[in-house]
Amino acid sequence: MIIYNVTINVKKDVELEWIMWMKEHHIPDIMKTNHFNSWKIFKILVPAGMPDETTYVVRYTTNSMEKYEDYARNEAPRLQREHAEKYPGKFTASRAILEDVT
Repeated sequence: MIIYNVTINVKKDVELEWIMWMKEHHIPDIMKTNHFNSWKIFKILVPAGMPDETTYVVRYTTNSMEKYEDYARNEAPRLQREHAEKYPGKFTASRAILEDVT
């Protein structure tokens, strides 16, 4: 199993709106691409980040690296652009690809 891990630091002044938008729009749009099987969103409690930010991690699972690569090439640029246009200057994001080795 491959996990696409996205860590997002979001400004507290838009946090509640952002989390609703993520759950109601952005994540469903990603799932509609049919590249991922499931998702989960987590709020990081410890260590605490900057005082004006909250950190979240979104994990999307897929069966193969090829499915992730197809998503990254054909879908991610548009979806990441939509996120950046919706919340300019209100977040930072980092991404990693994980492999389940259990």
